[in-house]
Amino acid sequence: MNTLIRILFLFALSISIISCSTESNKEADNPEESNSRYPSDVISSLDQWGILLGNGESQKDLKNFEHQDYFYTVNDGKDWVVYKAPNGGITSPNSHNTRTELGQKNRWTPKTGGKLNGTLKVMHVSTSGDARVAASYSVVVGQIHSGDGHENEPLKIFYKKFPGHTKGSVYWNYEINTAGDNSGRWDFSTAVWGHDMSVIGTAPDAYPAEPQDGIELGEEFSYEVNVYEGVMYLSFQSEGHETKTFTKNLLVSDYVNKSDIPQQILDLYSIIGRDGTERPNAYEGELQFFKQGAYNQTNGRAPETNMVWSTGAATFDGDVAKQYANGSYTEVWFSESAVGPGTAPVQ
Repeated sequence: MNTLIRILFLFALSISIISCSTESNKEADNPEESNSRYPSDVISSLDQWGILLGNGESQKDLKNFEHQDYFYTVNDGKDWVVYKAPNGGITSPNSHNTRTELGQKNRWTPKTGGKLNGTLKVMHVSTSGDARVAASYSVVVGQIHSGDGHENEPLKIFYKKFPGHTKGSVYWNYEINTAGDNSGRWDFSTAVWGHDMSVIGTAPDAYPAEPQDGIELGEEFSYEVNVYEGVMYLSFQSEGHETKTFTKNLLVSDYVNKSDIPQQILDLYSIIGRDGTERPNAYEGELQFFKQGAYNQTNGRAPETNMVWSTGAATFDGDVAKQYANGSYTEVWFSESAVGPGTAPVQ
């Protein structure tokens, strides 16, 4: 009898072990279901940020904060913070685009400097838009924003992928700090991997050639933005891709005269009549702050209103669930982020 009991016990124990193993494997295959960490558990510097969500909600204290539609964590063998924003949501007062994006609490000037790092992968960009409009199918994953004057943006880091393409582009834009009236402002775009912003389609659904050196959705890359003594130093890294570095003086303008306006700007912005010049000292003396996350550049505004920034994408009357179900959103995952003072560049 003791032998029979022992056999039954061992049999029950083996079934229990198999069951636990199966459940464990199920959790590994479904990282979102098994995840229970907050974004502040993954990125320790979140105490230096507030956030604006895609529903218009603003949150200043991010300790143990999450929102399952916009800001949460997943684990695919590595912890990530997810930033998600529909094409049509509640926007900030000075923008037509929806964002789930961190905003730095601290302020600094280009002379005093600041530094931002991020490691990320873009998981989705809108699949609707107008290929003739430069902003279509893109998301901004890092910014420097001015808190003074025109409140323009000396830096926006973009990821963009046309529908049907495997590879997308990473590029960065510099917006001029316009002399006088800000209605003439424009962004000069510089390619990192793939195309710059000015490469557009010839018809709403006619796309340019796919970039050969581009970045795929789900492919990890990192950037560093280091502003030191008025100069912005940019570095971009991704495994299997050439590391790219750039510099831009934020105290001395390259665009003071009409003759300084690049051909890229004349070609891209002529249709909306923007041909302003920049004040000679650019962003000198203006308070700046970093932003990071998913600033969706695809919106539902009619392209005829602005053929650079109004993308005419599907928004399903702002129904978030329908937008998520039909590809009308952007989603960006960050595994690392750090913010602090600028440092002397390595020679």
